[in-house]
Amino acid sequence: MEYARYRAAYGGRGSGKSWFFASLLVERHLLSRTFAVGIREIQKDLKHSAKRTIEVQIERLGLSRYFESQQNIIKCPHGGHIIFQGMQNHNSDSIKSLEGYDIAWIEEATNLSNRSINLLRPTFRGERSEIWAGWNPRFPTDPVDKFFRGNELPKNTVVVNCNYYDNPWFPDVLREEMEYDKRHDPDKYAHVWLGGYQQHSEARVFKNWRIDEFEAPVDAILRFGADWGFSVDPAVLVRSFLMGRQLFIEHEAYKIGCEILDLPKLFDTIPGSRKWPIIADSARPETISHLRNNGFPKIQPAIKGAKSIEEGIEWLKSVEIIVHPRCIHTIDELSLYSYKIDKATEQVLPILQDRDNHIIDSLRYSHEGLRRAERQKAQHQHADAGAPRPTNNPMTRR
Repeated sequence: MEYARYRAAYGGRGSGKSWFFASLLVERHLLSRTFAVGIREIQKDLKHSAKRTIEVQIERLGLSRYFESQQNIIKCPHGGHIIFQGMQNHNSDSIKSLEGYDIAWIEEATNLSNRSINLLRPTFRGERSEIWAGWNPRFPTDPVDKFFRGNELPKNTVVVNCNYYDNPWFPDVLREEMEYDKRHDPDKYAHVWLGGYQQHSEARVFKNWRIDEFEAPVDAILRFGADWGFSVDPAVLVRSFLMGRQLFIEHEAYKIGCEILDLPKLFDTIPGSRKWPIIADSARPETISHLRNNGFPKIQPAIKGAKSIEEGIEWLKSVEIIVHPRCIHTIDELSLYSYKIDKATEQVLPILQDRDNHIIDSLRYSHEGLRRAERQKAQHQHADAGAPRPTNNPMTRR
């Protein structure tokens, strides 16, 4: 493969971008002594780095005898190695520790900041050093898109667009999701699977969220919400907890066309789901009954009412939402859930779209009791504020 200072691959989910870069990195280390670093903008835990992807690829290729995976590093043939770091931990001084490295592979480069790009480029200064980047596009204004998809590319740059149809190993489980979105939600299909930019960003409902790694405190009150798949729709379970005015979404279960008999197995993929209360869509009482009889005795129907959707959405908008990176469908929905657009005028309407909302509905259900309690408390405080205050004036006594 010819030398390229920059190698960039962008596109939709299931395209195999990560597997390609992992394979290329393994090959480079087999050929010669190479020092590489896996980069993410934010990395608090190696479990969410590219380390596992590389380890799996080494095993698949039958090359385990040449590599030694340790806690924070993969030792490679010829004396080279691969480490993993987050750019949020670096400044102009600390980044100098990477000056002798040959390759920087940036995973999930959508989240890369301008600051990080400006730190990385002069750091990797070796004669044949390389910077690789893979990402699913979001907005044309994101730094990685401006750098690699702008009008003028840096010298020795290779940029490719790749999607699921370019991946001969595209798994069936993802194909089912892709086909569902293709039939039901063209905008989501274009963004998630074809790597298109998000459209009508001004119509997005949620702008109060971010992606970050975290662990639930041992004393967290966990809240579970479920939404049922009708026919080929997805069945969903989501686990979250509230700390102050921050809502942390840490686990999701999501399966299209899940049969009722398979729901317990799906729900068991989320830790604690049999122990904690689950608030579920009340439209399927027979499904709730089935789960109660199969190890989920604390599941109960959501209480719906007039404006419950609108009030639930407003409550979700009133908190700061932090999503764990493993919750990919939650990220999709928070990115795409929108108000309707007037096709004639292109104006945003105060009407919620009834799509991209299975996990969002589950979140509403799981926190409805808390939301109602907050509203009742506010009403009582308002009533108390308007009540006449007691007085010691004898002229007012009767």
